[in-house]
Amino acid sequence: MNAPTPLDRLLPEIDLGQLDALEEEAIFILRETAAAFERPALLFSAGKDSCVVLHLAQKAFKLTGSAKARLPFPLLHVDTGHNFPEVIAFRDAIVEELGEQLVVAHLEDSIARGSVRLASTDESRNGHQSVTLLEAVEEHHFDALIGGARRDEEKARAKERILSHRDSFGQWQPKNQRPELWTLFNTRLKPGEHMRAFPISNWTELDVWLYIQRERIALPSLYYAHHREVVRRRGLLVPVTALTPPKAGERVETLDVRFRTVGDISCTCPVESDAASAAEVVAETLAVTVSERGATRMDDRTSDASMERRKKEGYF
Repeated sequence: MNAPTPLDRLLPEIDLGQLDALEEEAIFILRETAAAFERPALLFSAGKDSCVVLHLAQKAFKLTGSAKARLPFPLLHVDTGHNFPEVIAFRDAIVEELGEQLVVAHLEDSIARGSVRLASTDESRNGHQSVTLLEAVEEHHFDALIGGARRDEEKARAKERILSHRDSFGQWQPKNQRPELWTLFNTRLKPGEHMRAFPISNWTELDVWLYIQRERIALPSLYYAHHREVVRRRGLLVPVTALTPPKAGERVETLDVRFRTVGDISCTCPVESDAASAAEVVAETLAVTVSERGATRMDDRTSDASMERRKKEGYF
């Protein structure tokens, strides 16, 4: 058996040339979106992908050292009320540091209006974000939403275009997508329609972490190894919280874990890890065989088509 290559020898041998090409493509898409639409917004959940897109937007629209300049669009976050506190604290800190405009759409407001009805108080709110998102689109008249979705995450996202059309009901029709030959985008919209733009659609999880390491992009602490109480449930490590308490017969363990993706507490699970830096996460990512959504999201395990069904309803 071959001995594992030490991290300090492995990372310098990785060819980072593709990061420059991916960065250039993403900045081009961001600028095209800002130029083609009247009221775009950048979906910012403070997850690693949206942090990368925000960093790319800073490069695309701000001059180096121009602290007072703002992006040509606001940031938009759909707050389920079940987010990890560390993520919300990071979101607020980074928005204050950059001086950007943040629009927060609260799922609690949708519940109060009656547009979202939960079957039970402990039901996952993740799928209900679509309603709150579409209400925010209508309220603020957004005609384009910029997101951090990637094609390698999940097979429904693999079918989606870089500029993805949404009809007047906010729905995605996978059989009615627009061609994008030679990176030429059809940005025409009818009244009530909007577009989703995915600048890092062609990136992989490894590309994202290599870029985070190279650019030294700050992330919420949950993305790195930390002690956390968990229970083992259906092959996943479920974090023990007030929203996800242990069930009868389950044994609570304290493990070193990190989150590969961060979403609603009720459906997001960590993985065992001792990676305390971006470089160490890169080394772990080189060895994984399951995407971060497949490995850590309970909502994507309900059926093979769960993500596609949610996207047709207006999900990110």
